[in-house]
Amino acid sequence: MPAAASAAVSVHSLTYYPVKGCAGVSVAVADVTETGLDHDRTFMVVSAEDGAFRSQRNDPRLAVVAVEVLDEGKRLRLAAPGAGVLELDVAPDGERREVSLFGRPMGEAVDQGPEAADWFSGFLGAPCRLVRVRPGFDRDGWGEHPGKVNFADAHALSVASLASLDALNQRIIERGADPVPMDRFRPNIVITGWPDPHTEDRFRHLTLGTAALGYSVRAMRCSVPLVDQATGRTAGPEPIRTLAGYRREPDYDGKVSFATKAAVLRAGTIAVGDRVDVQAWEDGVQR
Repeated sequence: MPAAASAAVSVHSLTYYPVKGCAGVSVAVADVTETGLDHDRTFMVVSAEDGAFRSQRNDPRLAVVAVEVLDEGKRLRLAAPGAGVLELDVAPDGERREVSLFGRPMGEAVDQGPEAADWFSGFLGAPCRLVRVRPGFDRDGWGEHPGKVNFADAHALSVASLASLDALNQRIIERGADPVPMDRFRPNIVITGWPDPHTEDRFRHLTLGTAALGYSVRAMRCSVPLVDQATGRTAGPEPIRTLAGYRREPDYDGKVSFATKAAVLRAGTIAVGDRVDVQAWEDGVQR
């Protein structure tokens, strides 16, 4: 039995991201739905011209757009430096437009109106629309446990551990660079108590609170971890430079990985401090 199995392992933090690419919302308790933490990646900013999603990859300033979900999801509050504050009523259905992620059509999404469009267009300096998942949106993830997903890249949840970040930062410091915070990786769930880094790579089925998760795939990293989430500016080359020295994935064209993507096997509620129990590891052993 690995050392991780006997450690006191618990949920360190929970974060959901209402608008894809924008700032996250840290919470003490979260409902877990079929598609991840409630309200996670329900909205997305897209190009007004072709419906392609706008990402921190090309629009790092999205990182400083603060988002609040109000009135149980009936209203949304947006705020950003120099852009002011906008509160709007959420349209769960209505005018629709075709949208895409990474060039893949996602079908129709619900447009959130001209005020939101003008606000994001002014902030990003390009014609934008804000859209929401349409009623009945049904999108499959992929991997060992595919699950369902809203507008996240491809999976319901991102799971990281403090041990993995500590090991990465030790390597970064040894190179004479500054350590990076966990928010560079925009995880939904951060776990503490695993003594070994990247233990999250090895679980296949775990429970926390009343929810159960299944491992999907290691999280492949693009350029977003180079963005300082507090300033919305690219601040590379770390952590990608250091990850490239020990976390390249031959099966994924040599991309680097950090953290794990997961599917929801059982909906429920989880809270900071909840015990994390692994029922199955990658070796197939039940614990």
